[in-house]
Amino acid sequence: MNGTAGGESRAARPADPCQAREVLGIVGDKWSLLIVRNLSEGPRRFTELKRAVDGISQRMLTVTLRGLERDGILTRTVRNVMPPHVSYELTPMGRTLREATAPLLEWSISHLTHIDAARAAYDARPDTPPA
Repeated sequence: MNGTAGGESRAARPADPCQAREVLGIVGDKWSLLIVRNLSEGPRRFTELKRAVDGISQRMLTVTLRGLERDGILTRTVRNVMPPHVSYELTPMGRTLREATAPLLEWSISHLTHIDAARAAYDARPDTPPA
């Protein structure tokens, strides 16, 4: 017996596509992708990431870093010096995430002015409900 009712092992069954939604929710938020983008240049300390990711609070940075570490996207290294030196670095899986999301981030940057213009035009329409 392989541990499942039909005799089929868990490893042999294909992954449930709905589980991808959970992963996309974890790595698809704006803070995670911006952090991954910043770490693509190499290891960074917390304060460097805080400065580089415009608008992120200290608490949100901490929560996001912990989530990315838990999911195997980055590693946290503590060097026992005074004061302690903590740095974050992408794992091999994190680097593949960066490669996969780089086109989306580049698209976002190159279309930002068009999106702003479209939003302004939409918001200026008299029949537009408030956001």
